[in-house]
Amino acid sequence: QVRLQESGPGLVRPSQTLSLTCNVSGGSITTSSYYWSWIRQPPGKGLEWVGGVSYSGISYYRPSLKNRTSISRDTSENQFTLQLKSVTPEDTAVYYCNVYTAADEFWGQGTQVTVST
Repeated sequence: QVRLQESGPGLVRPSQTLSLTCNVSGGSITTSSYYWSWIRQPPGKGLEWVGGVSYSGISYYRPSLKNRTSISRDTSENQFTLQLKSVTPEDTAVYYCNVYTAADEFWGQGTQVTVST
């Protein structure tokens, strides 16, 4: 079973860059047909896909966030990261990392990120 663990600061100042890491265990980030994603849930709202990276290293982004988002992977550390630039309070959310294949889907426990002065 794949296990995912998010890590990063819980508080980010407006206009700064939010950086989160998802550490993967129980499976390889390069396993064929695995797609690794960041998903967030703002307070009082539904889940929102932010973007992801495929098993082959191709990154995908939510169109509305594309200009501010960078998702990359480190195969030596078996982890992938999210960077969201120029954050505003509207980026406050619980951020989850996720992996899915045709047969399975696994989630991290989520990490709260608050954008505030």
